[in-house]
Amino acid sequence: MNPTKKVAFYTLGCKLNFSETSTIARSFKDEGFARVDFSEEADIYVINTCSVTENADKRFKTIVKQAQKVNPDAFVAAIGCYAQLKPEELADVNGVDLVLGATEKFNVTYYINELLNNPERSRRVGEVHSCEIEEADFYVGSYSIGDRTRAFLKVQDGCDYKCTYCTIPLARGISRSDTMDNVLKNAREISEQNIKEIVLTGVNIGDYGKGEFGNKKHEHTFLDLVTELDKVEDIERLRISSIEPNLLKNETIELVSQSRAFVPHFHVPLQSGSNDILKKMKRRYMRELYVDRVSKIKEVMPHACIGVDVIVGFPGETDDHFLETYNFLNELDISYLHVFTYSERDNTEAAAMDGVVPKNIRSKRSKMLRGLSAKKRRAFYEKQIGTTRTVLFEGENKEGYIHGFTENYVKVKAPWNPELVNTLHEVELTKIDEDGLVRFDFVNTNSSVKAFY
Repeated sequence: MNPTKKVAFYTLGCKLNFSETSTIARSFKDEGFARVDFSEEADIYVINTCSVTENADKRFKTIVKQAQKVNPDAFVAAIGCYAQLKPEELADVNGVDLVLGATEKFNVTYYINELLNNPERSRRVGEVHSCEIEEADFYVGSYSIGDRTRAFLKVQDGCDYKCTYCTIPLARGISRSDTMDNVLKNAREISEQNIKEIVLTGVNIGDYGKGEFGNKKHEHTFLDLVTELDKVEDIERLRISSIEPNLLKNETIELVSQSRAFVPHFHVPLQSGSNDILKKMKRRYMRELYVDRVSKIKEVMPHACIGVDVIVGFPGETDDHFLETYNFLNELDISYLHVFTYSERDNTEAAAMDGVVPKNIRSKRSKMLRGLSAKKRRAFYEKQIGTTRTVLFEGENKEGYIHGFTENYVKVKAPWNPELVNTLHEVELTKIDEDGLVRFDFVNTNSSVKAFY
């Protein structure tokens, strides 16, 4: 490949996508490409797609137009979940040259080489390489580096669950895991780059171990994984991303509570506070188990931050069902919500269900839960005022301020100081600012940082 060529990346969706984009970007670097920002002129634009919501689908076309505006002659490749689910649809989007599915995306440089070195091939229609999802049965490890203060480390991929609203098993295949040795090797590589925090990511990380040897046999569990990662001395912070309530065991919660590196922050999907709706969704727990998980976390870590995923407007969700969810969450000792408005996905059971909730009602319910989330976050922050925490500062100057997160995910702000970027400091949380972020005083820090502050 021409060493002067430039490549740019755009990632839609989850932390897992970010970790995979970063790994794919390193493969371009190995081939002599220079990586530039997506807003800059590049020879190749790679868009890592998501198909969890209808909005992510629509945004794809907008992003392609952005790339074409900067360089109308650029080569555009679409990879990821939407590319696996609707390859022909993406290939028909004006400006798209190449569409790669779940397994092919890790060989994107090979496919681009093939096309660029073969001028006979027409670029008027996007070329598709997408396997049958049953063939996505091998594991490709990845992690993000250099994009942010923290790194996303992929430990697992795919899902064996059959939730009726979800396309992820169709887009990513069966549940499979990285080997323990490779996860630990990647974690050490990340820590050697002076990255202070690693976020474990996957589609269903509590299922870790399954598919470790290319079949359903496995030697390790998620508990084994976090136990071994906690022993890697150079890692300062480890954070579990999202974990299913039925897979979050007491032993894991206990380990985090006594851990050297794991922080007291859990993100546990609920999806509905109504058992009737949970059954229709084919979730693997009832709300009573969820209460039990939250109670256990708070029992051993009263200061822990607990985030919740919830879907509104699922088929058959009546006003009573929604109020059941609202009241359930209102009474639960949680810290914030990620609210998803249900959107119909092709080839899912839910798309054919009766009791479709009108979109204006979905929107109204979503707004109510977002309001509840703001209230919950504020209450959680208020409980943290006066406590001493450790903050990891981010690298961006946002209107004259630097932001950071405590170990239990309280977002703080201070006047911009480049000395603070990617450093950990002990602070006392003092007050909540007008914008909802938390102010603080430094504890036992060096005089130059204090003077700047």
